Amino acid sequence: MPILHKIKAYLYDNLLTKDNPNDFIARTVSERSLNVKQICESAANRGGADVSAAAMEHATELFLKEMAYQLCDGYSINTGYFTASTQIRGVFDSPTETFNKDKHSILFRFNQGEKLRSEIPNIEVNIIGVADASSAILQVADVKNGTINDILTPGRNLKISGTKIKVFGDDAANGIYFVETATRTKTLVESGDIVTNNPSELIIVIPDLASGTYTIEIVTQYTGGTIQLKEPV
Repeated sequence: MPILHKIKAYLYDNLLTKDNPNDFIARTVSERSLNVKQICESAANRGGADVSAAAMEHATELFLKEMAYQLCDGYSINTGYFTASTQIRGVFDSPTETFNKDKHSILFRFNQGEKLRSEIPNIEVNIIGVADASSAILQVADVKNGTINDILTPGRNLKISGTKIKVFGDDAANGIYFVETATRTKTLVESGDIVTNNPSELIIVIPDLASGTYTIEIVTQYTGGTIQLKEPV
């Protein structure tokens, strides 16, 4: 079977397992995040669509809007490329207890579908070496929902695992930021909302974020010792 796609990845020290202190995990190198418009333009330009990019974008937005509507009514979705469903998190202490927004929560779960899985054999992975692990985020876990690298719950705790991620130094830029992927707008976590500040683990209170997709950026002068970097990274 011909290789149609290639992805690059760096190796990072695996701090999430204790049985082998010398093992690594791979993290893909992603140049950027693509939105609906950019995907449709790419499909039209490379011949992957028989309609204009604008028409494809309009139809896609209509589909996604209707899919969200149906999910909110409790229907499960199976596009072939991914499945989606609505879930309720939280413990009900008795058969008569009703849903309480302060105690329970609703989230949407997405998983890969058969059509997407069938593309995996067409991907070639190129390990380009061990990354400079001066600072690397390996995993984020929403404490309320128990989700990994997924749903964020504003006002609740988020556990961040990584390498040399301690917020350290006297530069004003140091801190933990939530970066909205579409607008690149940054929201700083207030220093008082950093509950735990260790080299391999941070626990923070998630700020009041608008609905969207976010990445986490940590700016620090931490080196692994008591000497700080001249400039934050």
